[in-house]
Amino acid sequence: MRRLAALLALCIALPVAAQNKPPKLEPLPEPPPPPPGYDPDPALEPQVTIKKRGEDKVEEYRIRGKLYMVKVTPPHGKPYYLVDSRGDGRFTRQESLDSGLRVPLWVVKEF
Repeated sequence: MRRLAALLALCIALPVAAQNKPPKLEPLPEPPPPPPGYDPDPALEPQVTIKKRGEDKVEEYRIRGKLYMVKVTPPHGKPYYLVDSRGDGRFTRQESLDSGLRVPLWVVKEF
């Protein structure tokens, strides 16, 4: 009896679902080229070094050779981050990169 009810519900739902087709989608346009005279500095791009320490995967992030963040991914469990937030070489553990800080976005005046 349950199978018959499920089959009947499926037969009713299929024509309704077929009518709700999304509109014809168009591809996104290509992004504009960078402005003239823009020359990115490759030294500002982070260099990532991936190592294995025991069973953990360790990703070290550096800018201009200075280590600022380490991501440790254990084989079982969630990854965690060691971040040098002050630049003094002391790392603090963070479970995620979200600090939890939420800045209020109130509209004070509109022009």
